[in-house]
Amino acid sequence: MKLISNDFKHNEMMDSKFTCDGEDISPHLKWDDVPDDTKSFAISCNDPDAPIGDWIHWYIQNIPADVNEIPQGGPVPGVEVTNDFRKTSYGGPCPPSGTHRYFFRVYALDVEKFERDNKKHFIEHVKKHTIESAELIGLYKRR
Repeated sequence: MKLISNDFKHNEMMDSKFTCDGEDISPHLKWDDVPDDTKSFAISCNDPDAPIGDWIHWYIQNIPADVNEIPQGGPVPGVEVTNDFRKTSYGGPCPPSGTHRYFFRVYALDVEKFERDNKKHFIEHVKKHTIESAELIGLYKRR
């Protein structure tokens, strides 16, 4: 599987429009080369460099198997799960200091839906049902 974005390249800086310093909108994401037996997708975005540990910026589940792209700013073709900002939508990078890494991941899953939609269940279901995954890392440092 591959995950790409029209808005940033792997291991390169993200534009501030996708962060708390800008419009705080989600970047474009597109995935391909997916396994034939995929029944749905899930997406996550996290910051492992956060001072309190891994910070969840975005969880999406129940993305239909025939979808392979999310346009910049949405709409999101699935169910967004509460993140560490305590909201159910994308929360962009907002590092307190230094350059942080933002891991965007797409997961091809062997189930069509998750019935529960909280952070704990998202992680459990993704681990249990992932066939294959792909990753794209964006970087951001506040001015």
